[in-house]
Amino acid sequence: MPTHIALLRAVNLGGKTMVAMAELRAMAEALGFAEVRTLQQSGNLVFEARAKRSTDAIEKTLEAESENRFGRPIDFFVRDGKEWARLIADNPFPAEARRDPGHLVVMALKDAPSAAAVKALQAAIKGRESVRAVGRRAYIVYPDGIGRSKLTNAVIEKALATRATGRNWNTVLKMAELVGA
Repeated sequence: MPTHIALLRAVNLGGKTMVAMAELRAMAEALGFAEVRTLQQSGNLVFEARAKRSTDAIEKTLEAESENRFGRPIDFFVRDGKEWARLIADNPFPAEARRDPGHLVVMALKDAPSAAAVKALQAAIKGRESVRAVGRRAYIVYPDGIGRSKLTNAVIEKALATRATGRNWNTVLKMAELVGA
């Protein structure tokens, strides 16, 4: 059975949009997914799909069910194990990943941005951050930290004209361990 990763956008941040990981696992199991696991409290789900389905179809299923179950829309970003392994292999910032993995963030994107959108994002940078985009993901280095950066999720989504959610490199590698990528 293919293993998938689902990243939830904007859950369990600052006491808002709370989703218990036990409830998330129960929802995935009720949808027929197997070997369901979560990592941390920030909406990281790993599961196996019994039937071969596209990641887009799985996203739509999870989003519809989460709205029914939790009473509000939640964006899911689903990648299979092979995509996750490519995400790691394609990292354009390997030195930063080794030196300071907590300040390297991978953004999962709903849609691949245009080259013009990526340039617009790079032009929006006000600090020392660096951005590279590859397909439906963007890699961002925050050398001065993420918390004070002006390169926020809202700025990223506006420039790239797509929804996004980010995970630092440490979490990316932990998710890879869970899927065996």
